[in-house]
Amino acid sequence: MASSGNRVLPGFGLSLGYTLVYLSLIVLIPLAAVFLKASSLGVAQFWDVVTSPSVVASYKLSFGASLLAAAINSVFGLMLAWALVRYSFPGKRLVDALVDLPFALPTAVAGIALTALYAPNGWVGQYLEPLGIKVAFTPLGVLVALIFIGLPFVVRTVQPILEDLDTEFEEAAVSLGADRWQAFRHVVFPTLMPALMTGFAMAFARAVGEYGSVIFIAGNIPMVSEITPLMIITKLEQYDYAGATAIAVVMLVFSFALLLLINGLQTWTAKRTGRAR
Repeated sequence: MASSGNRVLPGFGLSLGYTLVYLSLIVLIPLAAVFLKASSLGVAQFWDVVTSPSVVASYKLSFGASLLAAAINSVFGLMLAWALVRYSFPGKRLVDALVDLPFALPTAVAGIALTALYAPNGWVGQYLEPLGIKVAFTPLGVLVALIFIGLPFVVRTVQPILEDLDTEFEEAAVSLGADRWQAFRHVVFPTLMPALMTGFAMAFARAVGEYGSVIFIAGNIPMVSEITPLMIITKLEQYDYAGATAIAVVMLVFSFALLLLINGLQTWTAKRTGRAR
């Protein structure tokens, strides 16, 4: 065993110290500043700001669209990861590379591109318009943008688990009389569930604070397609820093509570899967 003086990495005390300083500078101090600035408002003022009709409407849109987008991405992200891992088809490498496009594409560029596609005179929107389906400048456009930026999180979280999952377990289930759906439901899905929950949480966390790709396609119609990050930006432009931080505090608390719930479900699912094995 190497002596403590010959270790390449620092010891526990020094590592913990660096970690706490780093987290304090990057995470804890900025979050504390947000709560401190919001506390400059009185209770009545704080309540009036965070419960105004336009702000409440933005909460419903931001959190509702983020949860729905994460749920949709969980389903189709799993299907895409399954196709990439289990099948060979022409253009597979191209599809695999395109999954990471939302990571590399600037959010403003993504928003402009989606708006150009789904506007009433866009390549896709011109065919949806006669059907009475409006995407751009509606809450549906917000949902489309959030699905676009959240899909890679689910695919890249589930894909490695699928690659490590031996198909012999499925073959054994089939040999015992299970059909393909039963084999997937009872053998594959329980193993994928913790990773799928992680991908869902990451997609939701990215979506709830997204601004650049949403702002163009949303249309920003008051009480209809205004997202909460836009409300914060509007407050900042009006030099209402206390009001902006008050909205940010509510958004932060709701996001943290939802992520805590999702992580709790993930832990419970992982323990249940482990006991089942």
